[in-house]
Amino acid sequence: MAGRFNLLLVTLCCVCLIFSDLASAQLKQNYYATTCPNVEKIVRGVVNTKFKQTFVTVPATLRLFFHDCFVQGCDASVMIASTGSNTAEKDHPDNLSLAGDGFDTVIKAKAAVDAVPSCKNKVSCADILTMATRDVIALSGGPSYAVELGRLDGLSSTAASVNGKLPKPTFNLNQLNSMFAANGLTQTDMIALSAAHTLGFSHCDKFANRIYNFSKQFPVDPTLDKTYATQLQSMCPRNVDPRIAINMDPNTPRTFDNVYFKNLQQGKGLFTSDEVLFTDTRSKPTVNTWAKDSTAFRNAFAAAMNKLGRVGVKTGNKGNIRVDCSTFN
Repeated sequence: MAGRFNLLLVTLCCVCLIFSDLASAQLKQNYYATTCPNVEKIVRGVVNTKFKQTFVTVPATLRLFFHDCFVQGCDASVMIASTGSNTAEKDHPDNLSLAGDGFDTVIKAKAAVDAVPSCKNKVSCADILTMATRDVIALSGGPSYAVELGRLDGLSSTAASVNGKLPKPTFNLNQLNSMFAANGLTQTDMIALSAAHTLGFSHCDKFANRIYNFSKQFPVDPTLDKTYATQLQSMCPRNVDPRIAINMDPNTPRTFDNVYFKNLQQGKGLFTSDEVLFTDTRSKPTVNTWAKDSTAFRNAFAAAMNKLGRVGVKTGNKGNIRVDCSTFN
């Protein structure tokens, strides 16, 4: 009986993977070549304008894409606003820190696309988020890569669906690998995508345990550089306002670069889940390689972003193109 049950589980997993592959196979570059040929130029123009208004546009949009794709796939379900009868993804505790500038970027880009008569209601919010993410990475000095398009917007968004789907700052390598593998991503992909922490900021409560109560033997995490730990304590005193934000990268927080990996080598990874990439012998060689080879890292990051963009893609009757990114049609 147990053997039959295990066989059923394997069969179901294979079927799920097949359907996932079929959906992602419908993605392609220049998907809108005939319906909205200038869509990438339109989105890029909006992102450029938003970027000039505030740098927060960069980490906010990148993080929004990641949080969207890891929960029910890349379907813009994180954009949906809650209603009286439904608490949506964006209002789950793990998503409350998503900066409004990410949402605003997508909403403004969608409006600009739909302002072109031939493009109106032809381009999904999920694809717009994908393009905008690529553009903010390039604007901050990262690689510009060709994006695959053709996603539909999801038909469901619940806070409950977020539970256990997003990595926590306290994760070890096994936990990171397991969560990324569940989305078809390898350890190499995970390390590359973690380098998104070369941009943006975090709040003190996300790493306070590392600088005050790491363990009985070590109040401060011994893998933290001592000077860096003292700096963090000065910026995040006990009982500090939880809204206080700290740069993820203490050296080049506004530049997408491989300094993230150099920081890890020096004990300056802000989260446990950052520093473990260097302290664990299984991932350390990749960190060391990318710390000295920026080109290899940039190529790996672009490849990982395209793989991430294929997660849980909605096609056919599994999705539609929203008129308003924040509400279902």
